[in-house]
Amino acid sequence: MRAQKTPAELIVGLDVADDAAVYLVGRDLAIVETLDFFPPIVDDAYASGAIGAANAMSDVYAMGGEVLFALNIAAWPEDAPLAQLERVFQGAVDKVAEAGGAIAGGHTVIDREPKYGLAVTGRVHPDRMLLKSNLRAGDALWLTKPIGTGVLTTAHKNGELDAADLASAIASMVTLNRAAAQAAVDAELHAATDITGFGLAGHAYEMAERSSVGIRIRASLVPLLPGARRHAETGISFGGLERNRSYFDDGAKVRFDGVDDVIRTLILDPQTSGGLLVGVPTAHAEAWERASAARGVMPTQIGEVLAGDAGVQVVR
Repeated sequence: MRAQKTPAELIVGLDVADDAAVYLVGRDLAIVETLDFFPPIVDDAYASGAIGAANAMSDVYAMGGEVLFALNIAAWPEDAPLAQLERVFQGAVDKVAEAGGAIAGGHTVIDREPKYGLAVTGRVHPDRMLLKSNLRAGDALWLTKPIGTGVLTTAHKNGELDAADLASAIASMVTLNRAAAQAAVDAELHAATDITGFGLAGHAYEMAERSSVGIRIRASLVPLLPGARRHAETGISFGGLERNRSYFDDGAKVRFDGVDDVIRTLILDPQTSGGLLVGVPTAHAEAWERASAARGVMPTQIGEVLAGDAGVQVVR
């Protein structure tokens, strides 16, 4: 493929890949653009639509942006009830409305496996973006949601997850990262990403590699969703988890020191609509905690950023 000419206004794109593309339209305004879609991970159609929407919008929030509008992306089996698809759409409509945006259209195709997501357009001030590449040695690392959705939704698919643990997993996945992003911008932070398919370990490595720093995660501090440890203890395995193991758990990108196999699994667990991983300089720590409290966000400090070679060390 022939290399494309990148316009100067595309300030975040393939050359400086991040959670979303950013296009400068004025001195104080840039457009944020992203898309995401995937097969349903829960049985309830309304919840599936809300999860798909929250997950897609998360990349806008990971950049410190606000959602403006979105377009549906859907694949639906020819013999599946259209009433179920309508419930998927309604879950997304309500979630995008909660974000302060609107769904403005979209496209649906026939496919053997249902899939749903959004193309999302947002806005951000170009001087207030949150970027993976802006971590600095000495920053504290904070996580804004507990982890474990991959393990839990796989247990649900296998018919092994109880109703209470499923409800807590869904509640986490449909929670927008909007308030967390607003708190980060309020505190004048500059480094963040959202935790999705690469898991906590993989997305932390992305930040370390792009910022040319090391990261230490303290596993005992990482918050877990109810039931996540119990189901990880069963030795549960699935495609996304095994891909993360093979790519990140190599002793170079991510190194585990004194961490048991259960926590190792959860740190590598691919997430759907996970929280933000935020770098907080010491000088901004009080502002971050105040802004989080004011926005109703309850983040957890899970580690720190180190000078040295890019990589992630997970310790007890």
